Amino acid sequence: MYTNSYYYIGQFSKFIRPGAQRVGAASNRDKLQTTAFINPDGKLAVVVLNTSDSEMKYDLWIDGEAAETTSLPHSISTLIVQ
Repeated sequence: MYTNSYYYIGQFSKFIRPGAQRVGAASNRDKLQTTAFINPDGKLAVVVLNTSDSEMKYDLWIDGEAAETTSLPHSISTLIVQ
């Protein structure tokens, strides 16, 4: 049986490439955690972890522009921005 960390590492390794640089990212909710990296190809990978029992809608803000999205309960997702 695999642990949660197995799946987290798989998520990171699939979307965050060797040589990626970590960039600032923040969440204004305790149950929604995030980090972000710029990959060598210039694409931004934003990883969002929802630790709650509820679906959470949120806005991803980049350079003054927002995109609304939803994080499912107990999920980890990665958004790729070009």
